[in-house]
Amino acid sequence: MIDPRTHLWSADVLPEFRLGLENLRAHKLRSLLTMLGMIFGVAAVVAMLSIGAGAQQEVMAFIEQLGVRNLIVEAREAPDGQTLQKVRKLSSGLSFKDLRIIQTNLDGISALTARKRFTPSKLMPRPLGGDAPIVYGVSPPYQAIANMQVAAGRFFDEGETTAAAPVAVLGEAAAAALFGTDDPIGKYVKVNDQWFRVVGVAGPQLTVQSDVAGVPAQDRNNIIYVPLYSSVFRLEDGQSAQKDEIDGIYLQMQPGSDIPAAAALIRGILDVAHRGAGDFSIVSPAQLLAEQRRTQRIFEMVMVAIASISLLVGGIGIMNIMLASVLERTREIGVRRAIGARQRDVVRQFLIETTIISLTGGVAGILLGVGLSQLIGVLAGWSTIVTTGSIVLAFGVSVFIGIVFGLYPAVRASRLDPVKALHYE
Repeated sequence: MIDPRTHLWSADVLPEFRLGLENLRAHKLRSLLTMLGMIFGVAAVVAMLSIGAGAQQEVMAFIEQLGVRNLIVEAREAPDGQTLQKVRKLSSGLSFKDLRIIQTNLDGISALTARKRFTPSKLMPRPLGGDAPIVYGVSPPYQAIANMQVAAGRFFDEGETTAAAPVAVLGEAAAAALFGTDDPIGKYVKVNDQWFRVVGVAGPQLTVQSDVAGVPAQDRNNIIYVPLYSSVFRLEDGQSAQKDEIDGIYLQMQPGSDIPAAAALIRGILDVAHRGAGDFSIVSPAQLLAEQRRTQRIFEMVMVAIASISLLVGGIGIMNIMLASVLERTREIGVRRAIGARQRDVVRQFLIETTIISLTGGVAGILLGVGLSQLIGVLAGWSTIVTTGSIVLAFGVSVFIGIVFGLYPAVRASRLDPVKALHYE
């Protein structure tokens, strides 16, 4: 027994599909121009969403690397000397005393370290091009807080930190800049006037090109880690009495801790200790991640709305061309109606043609959008990600707009008077 649905497809839809293709092939240039609006609209949606998704994923991956259970206190640098003098009248800056106060008053801390950093004026061996590595003075808990993997050697321990041992761990880029392809373990690096023995090389870490909510932009792979109490920092401090004693505090909270409440408590403690000088900022990666996800959703909606304008213009183009096609084929429509075609048959015929235009334009637009996103990624150096969601969204909207804008010409064609249509010249 033949399935009625199969019979309907083979007897009605398939012949009309072939007829639609023949009509479009008969007017190749006009069909191509009609598709251009859909092609560029779909390509714009795919390319813009891929650029946005790449940028957002890069930032979100960086925030996740900061640790959702972590809190970071950053010293806020004054923009000029006059502002710095006003701040120093209220606060001497971030210090080890602040670290001890936080440790005493905040429950649920699983790891804690101060950080002090500077850019050395002299380095041996000389860096092989690029920016000079930055020196970070930290304690051993920094490795766990920063989720740092050691690719070779080891990280320095508490004994070496307490004794201010002249040892160092190099970031991946710093090791390459100072020693090239040679194994740096056991070799020495001279930072300003102090020699450090390299005991480890850190694994690769994600970086971003701009500041993220108070976290300064820098190459996190181009860092030399040394014990916090090394004499190189005492020599550095002697050059400027205006510098903070430390410039960062990293905390990792225990699982289940209320991170926003902990951040609020730290802010209150430091506001009192610094007499409201506002010379610090608190970064909560967990809150940043949630905010970034909200921003990503808003960004995607705005991008889709902007790119959909192109699709709307493409839909108007389809309607315009199909109305002209109805006028050109008035006699053909009259003949079909005269030999028994129903109104819905005529509607289906024209909707099949608009659907073919939309489908073809959508596929071509997806290919163009993917190509554009890859080209932008290569030429501009941006991270681009073509997601399945962006392809489905762009393709679905293009087909929907094509059908909606093709419906009016199809209905208008079906309502033509067969007698008048047969006599139309």
